[in-house]
Amino acid sequence: MIHAAEILIVEDNRHDVAMILDTFREQNVAERASVLRNGEEVLDYFFGPGGCLHGPGASYPRFILLDLKLPKVSGLEVLKRLKSDERTRDIPVIIFTSSNEAKDRDESCLLGANSYIVKPLDADCFSRFVTEIASYWLVMNKTPYQDR
Repeated sequence: MIHAAEILIVEDNRHDVAMILDTFREQNVAERASVLRNGEEVLDYFFGPGGCLHGPGASYPRFILLDLKLPKVSGLEVLKRLKSDERTRDIPVIIFTSSNEAKDRDESCLLGANSYIVKPLDADCFSRFVTEIASYWLVMNKTPYQDR
């Protein structure tokens, strides 16, 4: 059985992954993060044979940072699957994407995203956003399954 990381980063852009992990290193939380590169990996991570939800003592990430534009299975499909399963619906999913399209924002909201954040183009702003995301979801926010 996979033991879920506290932070699950779902991102196919290597540059964005590097910037997120650099910021997490500065915050001393990088070791608590795992990176998946496409939607199919996410579905296997949770629901596949040997996934983190199988067996006794299922493990949940504190939050998922999810890009929408993913290969194999889209971020919206991943979000739909996570929020439609009673075992994963309470995991906070933060959409962190370059898309500022109304249809993506609307669909994410309808599917149950906990937050929708458009990635800033400026590197300092990007880092500040990632810092604030980690601070909120790891320190301030309390989830229903946190004590399981």
